[in-house]
Amino acid sequence: MNHTPDPGVILQPRPASPVVEVRDERFGRYGVRLLVKRDDLVHPELPGNKWRKLAPNLRAAVEGGFPGVVTFGGAYSNHLRATAAAGRLLGMETVGIVRGDELAGRPLNDSLARCAAEGMRLHFVTRSEYRRKAEPQVLARLLAGAGAGSSYVVPEGGSNALALEGCAELGRELRGLSDVVAVACGTGGTLAGLAAGLAPGQRALGVPVLSGEFLGAEIRSLQEAAFGGPAGEWSLAEGFHHGGYARVPALLDAFAADFEERHGFPVERIYVAKLLWALAALTESGAFPAGTTLAAVVTGRP
Repeated sequence: MNHTPDPGVILQPRPASPVVEVRDERFGRYGVRLLVKRDDLVHPELPGNKWRKLAPNLRAAVEGGFPGVVTFGGAYSNHLRATAAAGRLLGMETVGIVRGDELAGRPLNDSLARCAAEGMRLHFVTRSEYRRKAEPQVLARLLAGAGAGSSYVVPEGGSNALALEGCAELGRELRGLSDVVAVACGTGGTLAGLAAGLAPGQRALGVPVLSGEFLGAEIRSLQEAAFGGPAGEWSLAEGFHHGGYARVPALLDAFAADFEERHGFPVERIYVAKLLWALAALTESGAFPAGTTLAAVVTGRP
């Protein structure tokens, strides 16, 4: 009996994830309505924007006859874990090029151990080389060193032109449902595609989870590559990273736990908690006029 996974079945389009209304006085007292797009339910093993961004790239890898997929990430990368899981589902080899060669001699953290358990081969590189991975010569050297020179390359965070097409579908699913659609941002790909899929008059709002104001240029560059120029209306709400990527101070953790208890769904801490915190703070500051409907995209789960 043939147990080889069928990529056509695994990568087929999935039903739109549900949108639910959340009644919370932190929004209601200001006349703001909050909807939550439960994109964490879009796929059992590749939730949220990981499915949106990876599926079109994996389809291209399968159809192109590539022997495997290689991608990039840090020690706590959700993207690495999702790519590893996708490789297992598809029966494809995956290689993760990991930032920080000092990690090579240490026990794997829970995140990287999960990648390895899914079958991903990990290759650790220096932080200086990792920063230069967009340079063609450096990229070629990194791929050769990882033994992945013939693999399909998915960029860090999965954000490229194909990924933006997948994320534009997320925007189309939210057309006409809200005035503002908000999403947490790492590499900016989800926001760039989301904005392109929304209806005229809707605005996409990104909440960066990393420190450093670099995302605007990245988003413009991604939209240029995917759509030939700017697409949709979007903006960034800076200053809600809570100390940087993967930093979850006690106040943020308590806020997320409270939100979970009130509304009965899990709140992922690194992205989603920061998004919800930002929306509550912006609402309190008067950033959204009374009568505004917000939609918050839940891009992953704990």
